[in-house]
Amino acid sequence: MTPDWPTNSKRPNPAHNRQRTIAAGYYKGNYFYSQKSLQETDGDVSVGIPFPASGKKEYSVIMGSFIAPRYTKISNTPNTSSTITGFILLGFPCSREGQILLFLLFSVVYLLTLMGNGSIICAVYRNQRLHTPMYIFLTNFSFLEIWYVTSTVPNMLANFLSDTKVISFSGCFLQFYFFFSLGSTECFFLAIMAFDRYLAICRPLRYPTIMTGHLCTNLVASCWILGFLWFPAPIIVISQMSFCGSRIIDHFLCDPGPLLALTCARAPVMDCFWMILSSLLLFIPFLCNMGSYTLVVRAVLRVPSAAGQRKAFSTCGSHLAVVSLFYGSVMVMYLSPTTEHESGMQKLVTLFYSVGTPLINPVIYSLRNKDMKHALQKFHESTKVNKSYIGPPWSLQFMMRKNLNCEMGYDQKRY
Repeated sequence: MTPDWPTNSKRPNPAHNRQRTIAAGYYKGNYFYSQKSLQETDGDVSVGIPFPASGKKEYSVIMGSFIAPRYTKISNTPNTSSTITGFILLGFPCSREGQILLFLLFSVVYLLTLMGNGSIICAVYRNQRLHTPMYIFLTNFSFLEIWYVTSTVPNMLANFLSDTKVISFSGCFLQFYFFFSLGSTECFFLAIMAFDRYLAICRPLRYPTIMTGHLCTNLVASCWILGFLWFPAPIIVISQMSFCGSRIIDHFLCDPGPLLALTCARAPVMDCFWMILSSLLLFIPFLCNMGSYTLVVRAVLRVPSAAGQRKAFSTCGSHLAVVSLFYGSVMVMYLSPTTEHESGMQKLVTLFYSVGTPLINPVIYSLRNKDMKHALQKFHESTKVNKSYIGPPWSLQFMMRKNLNCEMGYDQKRY
């Protein structure tokens, strides 16, 4: 039904009923206030477009943008994967000021995540005592977390400052692939890290002979390979499906639920196949984690001294906390009894395990692990500028100090 427009406002021409975003702004009461008008076939839209209270469902809102009324069709023919140019990520709808605040907030979170996980990588690399399987797994895990958060946050930041919120068709499915592949790799890494802690605590005498460098390398390579080979088949199938009507994805990333909802016809076989793959990916590593930690707890409780128990629990407590945070949020999202989630809850849960856990993980590992805490302190101290000035590189004092360092076996480039 065509909404009733006041006589003092410009009525949209039904003949020009093909396109897209008209203006960017926000709603206040029953009026939409435009911040930046965009050209369209029937001209600019004035500030303060009437928004009838009885017809609110006749309109669509994209990140504070006013979209053509719903009686205006996006296309006269169904959009297919061969003709569609992109999708619109709805994200977190709010005013322009709110978008800027969200941009600043997530920029800080992203930088802190990069710094935290990067510090762990550098600390392990610089400390020879930490070149053990446990910390090799942790280094790969931190490297994985950097790319995991990078697969979503930069595009999210760009959308906060964008008026159209458009992501290309290929960009959407590339993000889809890398986000789920990196998430799958994280599941496998959590499983082998739990297995490593089981061997270290329950089989301490045989640990050096079992967890050799060769086995450690094979486990790391297997995690990366399996993670990136787990989901490409269903993602390719979804990308070849036909998409009809609206291009709007009510999410801040390309997720299978909103994407499948845009297809021309429901595909129950694909839904079932995706659920089976997701269930296997989550439950097999999760059961490995729970089995390993059940054996670890049983072995720790047999330790006679309380100090020994605390030491054993401290070595795996941080990893158990990370496992709980990650699997708890992911299972709520993908394996809950109700397959349809409210968009707000869906975004918050996805935000927690895709952005929150990569930020929290370095804090958990550094606070719960004395060796890591000491290595991080040494790394940060080594990055500070030496306050004792001994002259420029061409001075006699500098050359004498450099020769002394070479004779002692370490030539550190500190100046």
